[in-house]
Amino acid sequence: MAEQVYCQLKDLVENHTKNMVQQFLGESMDKLIFMKKMNEAWSGHCQQIIMCRSIFLFLDRTYVLQHPGVLSIWDLGLDTFRRHILTHQLVQTRTVEGILMLIEQERHGDMVDRSLLKSLLRMLADLQIYQDAFEKKFLAATEKLYAAEGQKLINDLPVPGYLAHAEKRLREENERLLHYLDQSSKWQLIHTVEKQLLAQHLSSILSKGLDLLLEENRTEDLQLMYNLLGRVKTGQQELCSKMAEYVKKRGKVIVINPEKDKTMVQELLDFKEKLDKILRQCFRNNDKFVTSLKDSFESFINQRQNKPAEMIAKFVDSKLRAGNKEASEEELEKLLDKIMVIFRFIHGKDVFEAFYKKDLAKRLLVGKSASVDSEKSMLSKLKAECGAGFTSKLEGMFKDMELSRDINVAFKQHMAHLADNESQNTIGDKIDLTVNVLS
Repeated sequence: MAEQVYCQLKDLVENHTKNMVQQFLGESMDKLIFMKKMNEAWSGHCQQIIMCRSIFLFLDRTYVLQHPGVLSIWDLGLDTFRRHILTHQLVQTRTVEGILMLIEQERHGDMVDRSLLKSLLRMLADLQIYQDAFEKKFLAATEKLYAAEGQKLINDLPVPGYLAHAEKRLREENERLLHYLDQSSKWQLIHTVEKQLLAQHLSSILSKGLDLLLEENRTEDLQLMYNLLGRVKTGQQELCSKMAEYVKKRGKVIVINPEKDKTMVQELLDFKEKLDKILRQCFRNNDKFVTSLKDSFESFINQRQNKPAEMIAKFVDSKLRAGNKEASEEELEKLLDKIMVIFRFIHGKDVFEAFYKKDLAKRLLVGKSASVDSEKSMLSKLKAECGAGFTSKLEGMFKDMELSRDINVAFKQHMAHLADNESQNTIGDKIDLTVNVLS
C-alpha cells in the first residue's frame, strides 16, 4: 500500500514538472523575464513539494526510511525538477546566460536584482549543478573581462589609480560572494581577479610606479601596493627587489657627487629616516625589506671609497664643537645614535678613526668641545660597535687631558706658593703657563 501511494505521488510530481518546462521554450523571450519566470517556477515547485511532504509525512518517515534506495519526498522533488527542467539544454543555457548577463551588468556599474540572482544560484546549488552548469562559464567570463580591463587600464591610469581600481574590484567580488555567489567559488574567483589585475601586470606596476611613490613619500599608496602585491605569489619579493634598486640608485647620487660632500651626511640621515618610516608604516617592518634596506645602504655608501667615512667624522665634529646651538643634549644624543646607524654601513672605519682622532684632538686642545658627556657618549657608542681596540687611543686622549689639567693645577699652586715668598720687586717676573699634552 505504501509503495503504491509513493509511486502515484512520484508520477504526479513527474507529470506536473514535465508540463512546466513548456513555458521556458518560447522563441523570443527577454532574458530578465525568463529569469523571473524561472525563479517563480522554482519557488512554487519548492512550496508544493514542502506541502506534499507535510501531507505525506508518515509515508516519508516510514516507507522511505525503511527503503534506502527510495528518495525522500523533498529529494524526489529536487531530482524531478533537475531532470525535466534544468538539464534541458536550452533551459539551462538560457538560465546561466541570464545570470551571467546580470553579473556583467553589475560589474559595469548597473543596479541589478541581487535577490533574484541569489535565489537562482541557490537553486543551481540545491540541484547540484552549480559547478558544472554555471561556475566554469562564470570564471571564464570573469577572466576574459578582467584580462581586457587590466590590459587597458595599466596603460591609461597612473599606478596609484590602477591600484585603487584593483582594490575596488576585489572588494566588489567579495561583496558578490557575500550576497549571492556560492562560497565554493571564492578561491577561484578572487585568484582570477588577482591574476588578471595584479600578477599579469606586476612588472609594469613596479617599473612605472614604485620609484615615484618612494621619491614623493606617498605612504598610503605604498601601503596599498604592499598589501595588494602580497596577494600575488612573488609580489612582495619583486617589490623588495625593486625597492633595493631604488635605494642604491638614489643613494649613489648622494654619495658619488662631490658637489654634495658638504650635505652628504645630513642627506643620508634624512634618506634613512624616510625609508625607515616607509618600512614601518607601509611594509609592516617586514624582515626581508629591513635586511634588503641595510644591504642596499652598505652597497651604495661604499661605492666612493673613504669619502663617506671622512664626511661622517667631520659631521660628528661639527655637532660636538662648542657653539653648536642646533640641538639640546638630548637631541644631540638621538642624532649620534642615527649617525651610528650610517657608520655601521661604511667599510673604511680606519679612515673614520683617523679623521675623528684628529678632530677630537683639536676640540680637546683648544677647549672647543661642546660637552664632555656627549664626547664620552660618542666614544662609548664607537666602543660598543667596533671594540675596545678601536677607541683605546681616543680614550687615552681624555686621560692625557685630565693628567695635563692636574699638572697645570699643581704648577699654578706651586707658582702661587713661590710668589708668596718673593719680595715685591720680583713680582713682575711671575710666570703664567698652561700646557696640554696629547699622546
